[in-house]
Amino acid sequence: MSGRTALIANRLKLACLAALMMLTGCTASSQSNWTHPPMAVPLQPTIQQQIQLARIDQLLKRNDLDKATVAQMYYERGLLNDSLGLRDLARLDFNQSLSLKANQPDVFNILGVYFTQSAHFDAAYEAFDSTLELNVQHPFAQRNRGIALYYGGRLDLAHEDLLAHYQQDLNDPYRVIWLYILDRERTPEAALGKLKLRFDASDKESWGWQIVRLYLGEITESQFLEQISSESEDNTQLAERLTEGYFYLAKAYQLQGDYPAAIMLYKITLAGNVYEFVEHRFALLELSRVMSLYEAQNGTQEAE
Repeated sequence: MSGRTALIANRLKLACLAALMMLTGCTASSQSNWTHPPMAVPLQPTIQQQIQLARIDQLLKRNDLDKATVAQMYYERGLLNDSLGLRDLARLDFNQSLSLKANQPDVFNILGVYFTQSAHFDAAYEAFDSTLELNVQHPFAQRNRGIALYYGGRLDLAHEDLLAHYQQDLNDPYRVIWLYILDRERTPEAALGKLKLRFDASDKESWGWQIVRLYLGEITESQFLEQISSESEDNTQLAERLTEGYFYLAKAYQLQGDYPAAIMLYKITLAGNVYEFVEHRFALLELSRVMSLYEAQNGTQEAE
């Protein structure tokens, strides 16, 4: 890290810590002070991404490439567009790649995520099924299908996928977190106990276990956010961890029925432009769902 970059990173950390002082003493209610939440500088397209896009565009103009090579280039350009938040362009590239080469599990997987984001759940299930038919060992398809089943309201099937995915790696905190989120709606009375058992069975080494500690009540929101701000090595890591942190905080408030706080936190989740993270991907879907719940709640109260 250069001296100038380090100085900027230090200033960002100090700014976040200063903002955190305003959050001291916040509780798990909508009275929490989110007026000045810790924030990172939103991630911007890098020069490397722009150069790579230009190179692929040039290569795609050639007429001496075989179909498999062209399919791979469309897939790679789709990933670049996806990382920049250009999801409609990315979807076009992924579809073009599949039209040239149909047996691509990674392409089916990312399209399944896109279908989940847009609440086209049946199409998502089919895409993830295709992924697993082509590669039964695919590292993300089973998790992604489980999440799609969760959002589609098929909780028992979601549990089968997410539990099997968790059992493949007991030390991955995000597998534990998604099981807990599912359990809160499927078996709410047992959810916290299961979360504690899975936490105790882990090595607790990954940063993501701090989210589990937050859910278990072992640390406060202020401590959680202060740790993110003070321990992030640079702005990119700060943006990534805040994206995760705010998403799972929002989910906690949503499950408690505090919809205004959840809405605010889902909006903040999107602010870092961490487009490739699953938390950013599903924040808009969650935002739409919780706003519908909030409107329904207000309508019921007005009727009374």
